[in-house]
Amino acid sequence: MDTENTSAPSRAQAPIPGKNHPHGQPHSGVAHDNVRHTENFTVIGNDLLQHRDLSGLAIGLACYIQSVLQGTAVDIKTLAARFPEGPTRIAAALRELETHGYLRRTRERTPTGRIVTRTVSCNRPGHRRSTPSEPSDRRSTRHPDPDKPPPRKRLPAVPQPSYTSPAVLQAAVDVLAGLRRHDSRLLLSATDAEHLAPGVAAWLERDLTPTAVRHALTGNLPTEPLIRPAAFLAHRLTAQLPPPPPFRPPAPSAPEPKHPFQTCDGCDRPFRAPAPGRCRDCRVPTPA
Repeated sequence: MDTENTSAPSRAQAPIPGKNHPHGQPHSGVAHDNVRHTENFTVIGNDLLQHRDLSGLAIGLACYIQSVLQGTAVDIKTLAARFPEGPTRIAAALRELETHGYLRRTRERTPTGRIVTRTVSCNRPGHRRSTPSEPSDRRSTRHPDPDKPPPRKRLPAVPQPSYTSPAVLQAAVDVLAGLRRHDSRLLLSATDAEHLAPGVAAWLERDLTPTAVRHALTGNLPTEPLIRPAAFLAHRLTAQLPPPPPFRPPAPSAPEPKHPFQTCDGCDRPFRAPAPGRCRDCRVPTPA
């Protein structure tokens, strides 16, 4: 208990600058004195700047190509005139970038028959964005064409009758056209009426009158506004479709009345007939 601990520090030590501190000055290596750029700058990924398989010339050319405006010439002759390296070294550096996916070069033929080289710079190899001529779905969704009407939503399916005739379909359209007289919210277009007409015809072929169908479609309507009246009617035609009528066998025909017996005037045989005369055999003339 009375032994002095010689390993204990006599006082708290101050933190060493640069040790475990991101903003401290390191003992060796590079130190950054950065200023935040607000204009005239290009964002370059560290995967390119610190690429282990690319040469310094290839990394420098990639940074230059990514910093220039779209449409700037970046062929070997133009780059050789811009930098002190010769065309041979620049061509080798461009091949390095092409091998690792930072550059894509394709040869295309113009409408005039001239063959040109199209160069595409990629700041992230393996990731391709849509071309300006083919906008992505996200862009088209965010910026729809104001002159183009929005796509029309499809109406739900309606029951189909077992047999359609022009007269029944016309009666169904008349029922749908008359719904607006009972409620102005049930005003339908010609396209909506054409879509709903088979559903009404399916009701009519089940022994329902047009008045009964009209009452079924307009009864107990909601109080809130009907945003899509055609879809509302299509739901009612499907959900409230009545069952088929019960099978009714045809009424039997009345039996033929039995005539009294008569005695044939030719052969004296009895036969049934309403009046006296000859039987069937005697009425048929015999060949000579």
